[in-house]
Amino acid sequence: MVAPPDDDVLRAHALHVRHNGAPALTGVSLGVREGEILAVGGPRGSGKTTLLQCLSGQLLAQEGEVRFDGTPLHTLGRAARERLRRDRFGWIDPAPVLVPELNAWENAALLLMLRGVGRRRSKATALEWLDRFDIGGCARKRPCALRHAERQRVAIARALAPAPTVIFADEPTAPLHRADRAQVLRTLTTAARSHGIAVVLATHDAETAAFADRTVSLLDGRRVDTVHLPPVGETEGRATCSLSA
Repeated sequence: MVAPPDDDVLRAHALHVRHNGAPALTGVSLGVREGEILAVGGPRGSGKTTLLQCLSGQLLAQEGEVRFDGTPLHTLGRAARERLRRDRFGWIDPAPVLVPELNAWENAALLLMLRGVGRRRSKATALEWLDRFDIGGCARKRPCALRHAERQRVAIARALAPAPTVIFADEPTAPLHRADRAQVLRTLTTAARSHGIAVVLATHDAETAAFADRTVSLLDGRRVDTVHLPPVGETEGRATCSLSA
């Protein structure tokens, strides 16, 4: 295949994925630039989560390939892909998955400590991110003592704390009330841009996609359109952006 553009840190080419014989992705290609916020839009069941799983190396496509920094992910063994996800990628699920035995700051610092960062430094970084998401006061609480929205903020802080190259966010604000979504998305995208972190954001919500630099739309596993969005400041408070799907 043709080498990806120099500014694409991540590139998918002609991905085909089938689940139980049914097509989940059909010939999807896209590139993600360093520090770019890319929204993957489309209705539920359009293939957004499957695409994120392929891009992050969790799932290998039956056809096509994904390259990260020029390296095809399918050429890496399982252990190498796991190290890549630990060291270079971050992941945010629609529902927060936290370690119940750890308190909030320990959960937020978990990936740093797994990388070998010292406990004191990991704690300081985790507390900084928890403060950014307005839950610094919950740092010593365990997940069972947190509200669902607070647990999701901890999960987002955990993904950002190690400053990965790419964060994959699958409907990251789904558990939040509408009033909280804009603040959390603004913090996530501003922090990612300031740290040069690319974010691939799966969403069916136009207001969420409005925080991205660019939107790629899926329908029935196919890429159907690309929408270039205006700056966030021109779209906040409005729901005028529409996704082609």
